[in-house]
Amino acid sequence: MESNSSPAFSATDYAMMAAALRIAEQGRGLASPNPHVGCVIVKQGRIIGSGFTQSGGRPHAEAAALAACAAHGCSAEGASVYVTLEPCSLHPQSRGPACADLLIAAKVARVVSALHDPFDGVDGAGHNNLRASGIQVETGLMAAQASAQLKAFLKRVTQHRPWVTLKVAASMDGKTALLNGESKWITGDDARRDVHLMRSKVCAVMTGIGTALADDPALTVRNLPGGNAAKIERQPLRILLDSRLDVRNGMKLLQGGNTLIVTATGSEERAAELSALGVEVMRVPTEALKGKVDLPAMMKLLADRTPQPINHIMIETGAKMNGSLLESGVVDEIVFYIAPGILGDAARGLFAMTGLQSLRDKIDLKIMDQRMVGADIRITAQVVY
Repeated sequence: MESNSSPAFSATDYAMMAAALRIAEQGRGLASPNPHVGCVIVKQGRIIGSGFTQSGGRPHAEAAALAACAAHGCSAEGASVYVTLEPCSLHPQSRGPACADLLIAAKVARVVSALHDPFDGVDGAGHNNLRASGIQVETGLMAAQASAQLKAFLKRVTQHRPWVTLKVAASMDGKTALLNGESKWITGDDARRDVHLMRSKVCAVMTGIGTALADDPALTVRNLPGGNAAKIERQPLRILLDSRLDVRNGMKLLQGGNTLIVTATGSEERAAELSALGVEVMRVPTEALKGKVDLPAMMKLLADRTPQPINHIMIETGAKMNGSLLESGVVDEIVFYIAPGILGDAARGLFAMTGLQSLRDKIDLKIMDQRMVGADIRITAQVVY
């Protein structure tokens, strides 16, 4: 463990760390379950190499940036390195050379890290190894921006649960479907493409069995903005919350693998049938009274899943599960897509929750972003528990 120092950073330092943060975004989703990190290497005032954590988490950003230096015929000796997260040190889960060791071997002069890495395999060891080798190490530059960028990874390693984003789409009066269930489409094409872009950047997409039986969703990334299928570099894990294993054979979620079903009371025989179809089945403790999946326990198991822990889950489901998730305290943020239309009081709402007796009991939100997506409004709000 280490404490961040607070040196006086120059305008150049800020510009280079901002560049590293921008580069890091190229690895969002791809690097999972590793954090998406960015790195730039600077010598004599110019960037001689840059990189981000690659698909599947290797190579790391520092290794990619050093490789870029070599490819350009540049030596990193004496250079300054700007990285959005502490360079890693060797630990039992390492799958390659430690980035701190690579930087030491390259004889860089200075490393500026935005954040200390709280992962127990690093946790200050990377910075300490650099300092022990005579490299100047400074931390804390643009830490707030880096923390926001890596919020999902940081949530998993410090609180042992994923960052949970609940996506909802509704009319202007907060309705998701007509009373008969018709809901295609409340929002426009641009909003639906934006949802696919969100899916492409998370570790997993989850829905509930009610939504699955009603809509038979695929939960895949298919329709990115720009319409370029070549941009789809990975598919997120698909998760179905199905307490009793009511899923039907032939549903889209069971096709093509890459599916995890979470159950509470489903039979062992049905679980074995699904496993034979290539579906992962995870059994989670039940809520004592309802006999349904214990949602906080489920989130912890997903965060600790091996070999692929989950940093960030996006949930797309119906009002009943939306309400249960909120009331259980596992939702970190909600992304609302609001369409310019009114469906009326008889239509279905967003959150089926226990009736409140006082406004003091309401769930508060902090709006983080709002913008137009085509004809619809997208509002991102963090939940304040």
